Amino acid sequence: MASKAHTALAALRAELAGEVFAPGDPGYDGARAVPNARTDRRPAVIARCAHVTDVVRAVRFARELDLPVAVRGGGLGLAGTRVDGALEVDLRRMHGVTVDPAAGTARVGGGATVGHLDRATRPYGLAASVARDPGVGVAGCLLGGGTGPLDRAVGPAADQLAGVELVTADAERVRADAGENPELLWALHGGGGNFGIATALTLTLHELPRPAAVVVRYGPGSGPAAVRAFREVVGAGPGELGGAALCLPGRPAPRCAVLVTYTGGEEGLRALAGPLTALPHEAAVCGAPAPAVPYPPGGMRAHWSARCLTALPDAAVDAFCALAGDLPGPGSRLMLLPLGAAVAAGAAGHPPPYRHAAWIAHPFACWPDPAGDERALAWVREACAGVRPWSADAVPLTLIGDEGPERMRAGLGEGNLLWLEKVKRRYDPDNVFRFNHNVRPL
Repeated sequence: MASKAHTALAALRAELAGEVFAPGDPGYDGARAVPNARTDRRPAVIARCAHVTDVVRAVRFARELDLPVAVRGGGLGLAGTRVDGALEVDLRRMHGVTVDPAAGTARVGGGATVGHLDRATRPYGLAASVARDPGVGVAGCLLGGGTGPLDRAVGPAADQLAGVELVTADAERVRADAGENPELLWALHGGGGNFGIATALTLTLHELPRPAAVVVRYGPGSGPAAVRAFREVVGAGPGELGGAALCLPGRPAPRCAVLVTYTGGEEGLRALAGPLTALPHEAAVCGAPAPAVPYPPGGMRAHWSARCLTALPDAAVDAFCALAGDLPGPGSRLMLLPLGAAVAAGAAGHPPPYRHAAWIAHPFACWPDPAGDERALAWVREACAGVRPWSADAVPLTLIGDEGPERMRAGLGEGNLLWLEKVKRRYDPDNVFRFNHNVRPL
């Protein structure tokens, strides 16, 4: 078997246009590293693919040696961290974005990040609602039913998925769109990344000629008043209004900041955000584009989770802000993200299942030292427990890690799971793609 593996690996090295790394190779440790220092992944082989033919060849290699296949797209995530002993297909070289302004679409490589997408679409006044951090992978966010800064205006990321080019577990190239393999396209609308390797995605874009944002920072102790004001501004405002409320580390006590985004121009935003700037605050900046809400810088440890909320009464606001008193590290934060508007108005027959939630509570822990692991993980659990009385039985799959089967069902949707398992049986009956949130074949 060792001789067979050696021969197959030599052939893979010779045939791939990209790069191949195995343990002991120069560059292996760099290739396996991820931004979250808490993750120590050790794949059996890493195939850094240059194009779709490389992906096909890599999957054939894995099937020849009976290796499971893990996929690394452009960004990061909690669920796909344990890939020891697998073939890792690294798509980060496949990050091209081609915009068709006449059709209002973009073809996005499987390794593209939100930053790649934004830079390609911005010159045309077009955008898609995909994550809040330019370092997040587009494919992972869409396939996992993630959220973005324009959700209330245009709907969640998965609603913008018009087509996917996929390499299956049999190393076959297939396309899924409204006319071809529609059941597979349905599964990919937030059903996770377990159905194949998405080498390219076609997204519907939206005209955003006048994006604007305002950030208001408040002093210690101002969190409850600021969050309540943000709740009222969003509740009374149009669907084009979105943003986030954040509790951040600060001395002598945590600070609160509010980000408000609006697709109707800066003048209209100033009027809508008036109740927020009328409160005593330390700083307020209005302009465009909206600032990123970054995930962990390289070398830091991170963990996060989320709870969808059916409502945000004053008691929930107080509970949320109280959780900020024990933020576990300098990059940690508590976020409240508004839903509703275009999220609730989307196609109810598709995952994701959180359409009718009103808010997302998103605790994010970021800390430098392994000695802080226990405290940080406990804080994330406590933050989710603190808002549980107002929680909905749904969650964005991309915002949770391995939290057990009940939470995975909450991310996929209880009513969707049977159909997802049937699609999995057709396209991956041997469960070759078993990492991330694994949908098992029926």
